Amino acid sequence: MHGKYAERAKLTRHSETREILKVTEHPEVISFAGGLPAAELFPVEELRIACDAVLKTDGAASLQYSTTEGYLPLRNEIVKRMDTIGIKANPQQTLITSGSQQAIDLLGKLFLDEGDTIICESPTYLAAINSFKVYKANFVEVEMDEDGMLMEALEEKLQKNSKAKFIYTVPDFQNPTGRTLKLERRKRMVELASQYDCLIIEDNPYGAVRFSGTPLPPVKHFDMDGRVIYLSTFSKIFAPGLRLGWICADNIIIEKLVAFKQIADLHSDSFSQRITAKYLELYDIENHIKKIRVVYKERCKTMLESIDRFFPDNISYSKPEGGLFIWVELPTFMDSSKIFMECMQHDVAIVPGISFFPNSTKTNTLRLNYSNTNSETIIEGIKRIGEVLNRELQKYNRINKVI
Repeated sequence: MHGKYAERAKLTRHSETREILKVTEHPEVISFAGGLPAAELFPVEELRIACDAVLKTDGAASLQYSTTEGYLPLRNEIVKRMDTIGIKANPQQTLITSGSQQAIDLLGKLFLDEGDTIICESPTYLAAINSFKVYKANFVEVEMDEDGMLMEALEEKLQKNSKAKFIYTVPDFQNPTGRTLKLERRKRMVELASQYDCLIIEDNPYGAVRFSGTPLPPVKHFDMDGRVIYLSTFSKIFAPGLRLGWICADNIIIEKLVAFKQIADLHSDSFSQRITAKYLELYDIENHIKKIRVVYKERCKTMLESIDRFFPDNISYSKPEGGLFIWVELPTFMDSSKIFMECMQHDVAIVPGISFFPNSTKTNTLRLNYSNTNSETIIEGIKRIGEVLNRELQKYNRINKVI
């Protein structure tokens, strides 16, 4: 039986984070593992009203097959939202996808042949790594600092990899680091992509969830020749269970993506699209997003203060202005996979950082999620992790006779 599998099946594996989430289903486990939005903020009652309205006025159409490109009123609303952040587009340049994860997979199908090179941040989004690996791509990692990908390092990688297909970037509150690419670097990235004839895939699921600092225009805002392909989603600002994302790109790219999507699933969920469009018609989603920002700001603040209070002094961590994650860098002698196992013994879950490095380069990092846990539980969970880290530090000092 095993000999019947396609070659790509050998490259497909379960998401490490998703496997960790199975462990955290036990109610006694405090989980900072998954990138889950706060479920108590989902607009359940408003969605019920929108759902009733759709069934009353467009019931049959909402349950029927639909166009691959997506429900036009929803695409119109997406175009309006993108316009407010500096992206000029039209509905024909927008494709609705089943979450931004499908968008990533479709782009892999469209652009990647075996042996092709992708340039990405180091670390980068785990599910993008797993998706692109199916197409046997090679990853070239570019170092980051607190202001995102280093442009000098990016140019060096582009010079050495002149046939790279695209740069994959998560510029706003990056998963996993929570870092944001500064304005000058956004402009420079587009300049370099043009100079070295490389595409950019800008993955922006978190940009709307900014709770401090100054909003920055997307990388695509600086795109003058259709080089930037922009992805986003309703998952972090609305409801992930509806599985709605989108791609914004030049018409010719959208046309080719439509052909691949027709093969994959014909179209995204018609009912979800119409419900979402009706919600946007009946309610102000910005008011809903403001509620999310307030809650996430408080939870992020609580986690940062708790890290300061309970973690050893010789660690560093990101201080995000939005999004869902904090990135922790441990002393080099600590293995975060072992730290994860020890933390699970104390009913608290983290994500070891090694999975976010396409070439498995660093073992002393971890990712923490604050969006899905209340402040009281955050304090207790970080305290438990701190106890684990301090014990590891004391053990190392004892063995190495460090005073």
